Amino acid sequence: MNYLIILNDPPYGTERSYNGLRLAASLAKEEGLSVSVFLMGDAASCAVAGQTTPNGYYNIERMLNILPAKGGRIGVCGSCMDARGIHPEKLLQSAHRSSMEELTRWTKEADQVIVF
Repeated sequence: MNYLIILNDPPYGTERSYNGLRLAASLAKEEGLSVSVFLMGDAASCAVAGQTTPNGYYNIERMLNILPAKGGRIGVCGSCMDARGIHPEKLLQSAHRSSMEELTRWTKEADQVIVF
């Protein structure tokens, strides 16, 4: 079973990306499931490396880095990166600059698409 989770909100300020990544991590733990996460809009900044949060506060960077260890994919909308001045070298190693074409392929491959 293939899941695609699309995140639209920034990493901090709302809990939508946090909750979407909680679900992604939980799904990735299940045998026989594959999970892809596509970050678009303000969620593109979720994939910026070097995030520092106060002790006891969730850290989106650490949450994203769990997925590749479980076979997950992380794509970041290239147009959204450009609009926010996010250069590819600023991304986590586990994430890559992506496109609408890749999102289209991932959507067609997915058995279930979930949007946060």
